Amino acid sequence: MSTAIRLHRHDVALGASGLLGGLLLWLLGLHTQGGRPFAAPWVTLVPLTVMAAMELLRRRAPRTALAVGALALIADQLTRGSLATVLMFTDIVYAAVLYGTPAAARRIPVATLLITVAVTIGFLGWFRRPEALLIGVVAGLLSFLPAIAGVSVRNHRTAADAARLAARQTARLAEVDRTQAVVAERARMARELHDMVANHLSAVAIHSTAALSIDDPETSRNALKVIRENSVEGLAEMRRLIGLLREGGEDDAPAAAPTLASLDALVAQANANGASSGLVCTVEDARGPGAGALPTPVELAAYRIVQESLTNALKHAAPGPVVVRLGLAGELLTVEVTSVLGRRPGPTAPGSGAGLVGMRERAALLGGTFHAGAEPSGDEGGSGGGSGSGSGGGGGDRIWRVRAELPVTERTVRE
Repeated sequence: MSTAIRLHRHDVALGASGLLGGLLLWLLGLHTQGGRPFAAPWVTLVPLTVMAAMELLRRRAPRTALAVGALALIADQLTRGSLATVLMFTDIVYAAVLYGTPAAARRIPVATLLITVAVTIGFLGWFRRPEALLIGVVAGLLSFLPAIAGVSVRNHRTAADAARLAARQTARLAEVDRTQAVVAERARMARELHDMVANHLSAVAIHSTAALSIDDPETSRNALKVIRENSVEGLAEMRRLIGLLREGGEDDAPAAAPTLASLDALVAQANANGASSGLVCTVEDARGPGAGALPTPVELAAYRIVQESLTNALKHAAPGPVVVRLGLAGELLTVEVTSVLGRRPGPTAPGSGAGLVGMRERAALLGGTFHAGAEPSGDEGGSGGGSGSGSGGGGGDRIWRVRAELPVTERTVRE
């Protein structure tokens, strides 16, 4: 297993150029000082070589590079000195702040400032001449200034990294919002398509089966009449849905969404579709004669819940009353549809369960509740009024009840 440390190419370039530059200055006999204890020319190459080696570690081990580099700089002051050694040390200080730990980035500038002040005061007290201040300036240029430069570059890099991270997070959030919006719109379109078309197609399926299975001209004529009416109305609903999806002009503006004011027409159509199955649909509106219009999403959801419940009754309910009840108590609209549960004679239409899911979603989007299930009939026969008294279903029958409670205040509407 290899344990070799991979060096950055920039560090290698800096170390090599510093070493070659120092060698060139040494060959030319250019030194920074004279009269030092180790005056032999070749001794200058020792701290130069050590400092060049530390350049290789400036990024990988900045703390080690700074500590050894500081010792090499002190050793260089005991020789005839090399400008390349000094310049490489300034780069090592800069790199120690830039690539070191956050704690090192905070401490090194403070330490270099204190060293600069101490050197200035020390030499000023030693020489007792104003020119000693220049030594402090040089010390600041060699240590404190590179440290400050490293802090500035590090802060800029940190800010740039934070900005890139924020941009990525914003992009992810935007993508999540877009995906959620697409999913919500697809679910809304699926509910609208199912609720608008399923009622008509269920009637078409049931009556076409009856026309094919019963060899009676009158029955076939009545079935074809119902099939034609539902086909025409289904096409009209499809055109309305296409109008909602099309980005057209005024000529392509979609029709208004259905409201509870259209329930009488919906129930009349359900009676026509379910007459051959023994279904009798009625509406009991307990909201009162002065009930005003509700928010459009609430009216649409209530209408679709009633429509889907009548469709399910047409497909599955036994002969008997189908009662639609509306109630308004405070800020809560109650929609309830009951039908007789049991085996039904004649053709039926298959169900997928998507209707119940759609009704539950409509109620949840408005912050309401939804329940559907079988219950004992109780006094259902009496509550259904005279409309269902002769259509079968005694006190022992079970009923299928769909009940939704929808808040009518604008603040609860989510769709």
